Amino acid sequence: MIFESIVIVLAALGIDFIFGDPRSRYHPTAWIGRFIGRMVPIMKSDNDTTERMGGIIIVLASCFVVSILVYGYLFGIESLGNDFFSVALGIIFGSILLKTTIAIKGMEKHALSVVDSVERDDIEAARGHLSMIVKRNTSELDKNHILSGVLESVSENTVDGVTGPLFYYSIFGLLGAFLYRTINTIDSMVGYRNNMFRNIGWFGANCDKILNFIPSRLTGLVMVLAAKLLRLDSSSAFRIMMRDGRKLESPNAGYPMAALAGALNTKLEKIGHYNIGDGNIELSRKQIHSAISLMKLSSLLFCAIFTIPIIIVLSSIGWFFA
Repeated sequence: MIFESIVIVLAALGIDFIFGDPRSRYHPTAWIGRFIGRMVPIMKSDNDTTERMGGIIIVLASCFVVSILVYGYLFGIESLGNDFFSVALGIIFGSILLKTTIAIKGMEKHALSVVDSVERDDIEAARGHLSMIVKRNTSELDKNHILSGVLESVSENTVDGVTGPLFYYSIFGLLGAFLYRTINTIDSMVGYRNNMFRNIGWFGANCDKILNFIPSRLTGLVMVLAAKLLRLDSSSAFRIMMRDGRKLESPNAGYPMAALAGALNTKLEKIGHYNIGDGNIELSRKQIHSAISLMKLSSLLFCAIFTIPIIIVLSSIGWFFA
């Protein structure tokens, strides 16, 4: 299991780096999103308590469905036996499935779409592209706050779309990666503190906070090391992470965000909410590319420093996962 699991992790990263995401119609996360989207109207209510219970049901039902599907796949692979063909088949399909919980190239594509629009002075298009990767209202953002939003999304995605799934895969296998991605998807869809979602999204949002507590902090530290290897400002990355990591309402997102801001010697600002970093908010394409490089190298380092060692240690003490 150790060999197969390590190969699956490395292959999943390789597939993502080379091919990126499939079209939404073939993407399991999109299927999960559609399932959640159908449940939300059913669970909406005029009663706050009933609606909050509905939020719990959305999480439990989504996780139950995902668990059944993952266990069904694992049972099918296991029933094939343990010969070379079965192991190879398990690695191929396991790699593809794990890859669907990872989004490195997809984030790079979205980030560069925003930058390209900014460089064409098409601010409306840039706002539209940015709205696909952030929760905030982008309709009135200027150029620098648009690019700030891109940097923030790259840093958050390093956890949500890479290190989080890899961390839970290392402990609980494919089931862990998919359940993490399910909770993360619920939070991204309904985890807002507005009148529409504050009750129905509260449970999913809190589950997401719990799941991201460890990965976000480990990712921040890995980003500091990645900054060192990329000859960015690693000392500032660590200092700003420790100083500004708790400035956000989110108990987790600030750590990788602050590490990135420090590494790039820039400031990330969400108007009326927070300022992170010591630099200015005059941002450029070069900084976006540096942030993408930081995300990619941090993903590989996290895999080498945490994911693979955890797999080896847990497997050596008899912890079963697939």
